Amino acid sequence: MARALMLPARELVLASGNAGKLAEIARLLEPLGLVIRTQTEFGITPPEETGLSFIENAILKARHAARLSGLPALADDSGLEVDFLNGAPGIYSARYAGEDGNDAANNHKLLGALEGVPAEQRSARFRCVIALLRHAEDPMPLVATGTWEGRILEAPRGEGGFGYDPLFLPAGLERTAAELGKAEKNRLSHRGQALQALLALLS
Repeated sequence: MARALMLPARELVLASGNAGKLAEIARLLEPLGLVIRTQTEFGITPPEETGLSFIENAILKARHAARLSGLPALADDSGLEVDFLNGAPGIYSARYAGEDGNDAANNHKLLGALEGVPAEQRSARFRCVIALLRHAEDPMPLVATGTWEGRILEAPRGEGGFGYDPLFLPAGLERTAAELGKAEKNRLSHRGQALQALLALLS
């Protein structure tokens, strides 16, 4: 289903103001020849994420951005699921330490929650759901997903990436997500997998 050919514009609004996320998504969607702009450029503030799942929140954010920008919109909702914490922080990953929290505060809270937990019980995964809407009332959003398995370390390592990357050691690797080069991370990550799945749907 070649939905890319049905987009009403060659511009796409990303329902996020995160510069790191924009760079990752723009790089991976480059083959589509789209100009990707963040919702911040349109003065759009994020909606309240009232969904109870990643997919609900992704569609909610994309509809909001499409409605206010008049452009096709792409949104992702992603987060970290820690098995020992019964899947937390999950959909609350970005605000795990509170609405005014930041990456450092979120990581600090996570380390506190896992204090004393042995390595074999610190399994976790990043999960990403991407929704692409042609317009605000699109009844059939394209949805793609990706997961990245690993475990949580006892201390952060690496200066790259963002979010929980310094604490996340991907399965089969000896470097954290924050220690990987951009190209390697884009190929392996939950967001990279979801975007590749989206490209497959569009081709």
